[in-house]
Amino acid sequence: MAVSTPVCAFGWKAPDFILPATDGQTYRLGQVAGPKGTLIMFICNHCPYVLAVLDRILRDARDLQALGVGVAAICSNDAQAYPEDGFGAMAEMARVRDFPFPYLHDAEQSVARAYDADCTPDFFGFNADLELQYRGRLDASGRAAGPGDARRDLYEAMKQVAETGQGPRDQIPSMGCSIKWKPAS
Repeated sequence: MAVSTPVCAFGWKAPDFILPATDGQTYRLGQVAGPKGTLIMFICNHCPYVLAVLDRILRDARDLQALGVGVAAICSNDAQAYPEDGFGAMAEMARVRDFPFPYLHDAEQSVARAYDADCTPDFFGFNADLELQYRGRLDASGRAAGPGDARRDLYEAMKQVAETGQGPRDQIPSMGCSIKWKPAS
């Protein structure tokens, strides 16, 4: 089921986290934060919305890192119900696709809950003070990749954040598959 993200809550502070990554390290928010801003992305291995734009996500992540924006991706899906989103599969995807950022595993789903993540992909763009400035889409893509010349909404917004500390006031929500929550116990 397709889900859209809510409107950006400007100034909302990024919750800290400590999560294991597919590179064998463990990261806190401060370790992935960049001097000009930070992009936290909730993605997963199996979502058709993520897979349709993964090359664009990787391109934009590299371009934003060159601007001083720190980038990390988090998979919070229930790996028991969706084994393709398990840690081993995450590590394989990060290796094969040469992720330029840490790919973090939120097995307890506490970070997704703290961020109020709704879907994959869900993009949280913070300024240098870790205040939310962007919660919108990557570009005009949906379940299939949009045109090759589509405006790079995420990149342009985070470039503005890196340069000014402020995100654009007009943002189009991201759309994707809902986070696959574990059953309530």
